Amino acid sequence: MTKRKVALVIGAGSVKCAAAIGLARVLARERVDIDLIVGCSAGSIFAALMAMGRTSDEVAAIAARLWTRELTSTRDTRAMLSIVLPKLLGFGEHFGMRSDRRVRAALADAFGDTRIEALPTRLLITATDFRTGEQAVLERGRVVDAIRASIAIPFVFTPAEVDGRLCIDGFLSDPLPVGPAVRDGADVIIAMGFESNYQERIDTPGRFAFQLSSIVTNNLLRSRYAFHSVAHHGEVIAIVPEFRERIGLFDTARIPYIIEEGERASEAMLPHLMRMIDSPATHAGEA
Repeated sequence: MTKRKVALVIGAGSVKCAAAIGLARVLARERVDIDLIVGCSAGSIFAALMAMGRTSDEVAAIAARLWTRELTSTRDTRAMLSIVLPKLLGFGEHFGMRSDRRVRAALADAFGDTRIEALPTRLLITATDFRTGEQAVLERGRVVDAIRASIAIPFVFTPAEVDGRLCIDGFLSDPLPVGPAVRDGADVIIAMGFESNYQERIDTPGRFAFQLSSIVTNNLLRSRYAFHSVAHHGEVIAIVPEFRERIGLFDTARIPYIIEEGERASEAMLPHLMRMIDSPATHAGEA
């Protein structure tokens, strides 16, 4: 029997993406080989570390160092002033309220000059083309550049230039990018997605913006997954961990709990997953 091509998709979800470590542990225990990994937004960090062959413990430790509140702590004063003085200071499409110096330094420390095409496991990282709104699928070039583009949170970080395209956060085009895995020929697609928290109170402009972002992200997540489920039948297996405790955007201290919930959610889907993997291989998208 021909081996089925298995893809792992890690959607947008900030520190919640650490749940993918729990999923990876379950797959490793069951000796399920992953042929392709797709990462979006913060999920691209975990996807890249896994594609490099890092162990679960290494991924957790590196992610805890990478995804911290300090990444957004350096304000870009000129950019902030350009909001009120756009003509004088030249407001434009490269706007971002925070400097990305810390982000790039942290990514460089973790990935160096590693290139996507040189990784032992095939990796695709998704971002969003700022000028067209289309999904940008990055499969070549430096890992650092691709991740920087995929995590370019609107208003926070400036859009990133990659291969002549100005890119922003991947969640804006698809927070759970199953499509690239389908087009790459995956027979079984394990897609771990995350719903965004709604704000408990709206008392600042930032909370207002995050509430709008959560509404858009959650609705897009559901609609895109529903589309792929109908269009590609049963080969897409969604795993959406349910967190009983509220997880903050940079709550890295909760990574052990997040991993545990990812493992729990993966165990629940394991029987179905193993049936899919053991069934005869067909090309993704065939009826």
